[in-house]
Amino acid sequence: MAMPGFLPIPTTRRMFRQMIRRMILSYRFFPQPKGEARGVSAAYRYSGSLLAILLAFGGFSAHAGENKGLVRGETVAVAAVVDGDTVVMKKPIGRASEIRLVGIQAPKLPLDRPNFVKWPLADDAKAALEDLVRGESVTLSYGGRRMDRHGRLLAHLHLGDGTWVQGRLLAGGMARVYSFPDNRALVAEMLTEERTARQEHKGIWRNAFYRIRTPEDAGGDIGTFQLVEGRVFDVAVVRGRAYLNFGPNWRTDFTISIAPNRLRQFNRDGVDVTTWKSRLVRVRGWLDSYNGPMINATHPEQIELIE
Repeated sequence: MAMPGFLPIPTTRRMFRQMIRRMILSYRFFPQPKGEARGVSAAYRYSGSLLAILLAFGGFSAHAGENKGLVRGETVAVAAVVDGDTVVMKKPIGRASEIRLVGIQAPKLPLDRPNFVKWPLADDAKAALEDLVRGESVTLSYGGRRMDRHGRLLAHLHLGDGTWVQGRLLAGGMARVYSFPDNRALVAEMLTEERTARQEHKGIWRNAFYRIRTPEDAGGDIGTFQLVEGRVFDVAVVRGRAYLNFGPNWRTDFTISIAPNRLRQFNRDGVDVTTWKSRLVRVRGWLDSYNGPMINATHPEQIELIE
């Protein structure tokens, strides 16, 4: 799966420079027809060849991926895989030795955390990532915050053949989309990959542990990350905070809460949640308990409008 916003050949800039260099070096060896001003034929050949290259590459950009809000970063060798969404680099970048694949959440392993119960398919997710990147070189790209509180780099990864690692894991049902307000690049594309895998019952989507919850049963999963799907009963804005209620009793029924500063971001992005009464939505996030089960939404991509 080629990474959105990136050319299918990840060494594009290097290869482009090499081709141009070869063309320049070979310039003086172009045959010059008699009677033709020296350099004219070569110039036409050069410009024609350059145009062909540009067309073949779909247009060259020194900053490929910027149209998707990405900045291309370093290329590193992967030394090991920690779990289904974290890898160890052979050589650190600054003080960071690990990369957390931004935008996804794979089934979790205990990783020495006391009393932590391994999630279903955690070993499968780790194996899937190992098959993709272990011993390989990967290129990082950044779409927002670059480091988490654990000192891990937050990046999208792609392989030497252009494979987008996050996209491949999501397409295989080995992860869920897990986005943040300060790292929103490619979330729409990731949601598409996740949705297709879920429809095809791939990987985690065959396991009830990862099933989409209803508003009625969300209260049984407080403190966990879940996807909840249901129809909005009513919408209220109180002191700048939006509440999407999924039942007549706001004190006990499932609710989506959007803080005032976050609601302003929704509005800037053209997402008016106040019009969503009776609409079917899917929200993802950590379930909290506040007048019933609640998910705090911090960015528009966290809520999918289904109908």
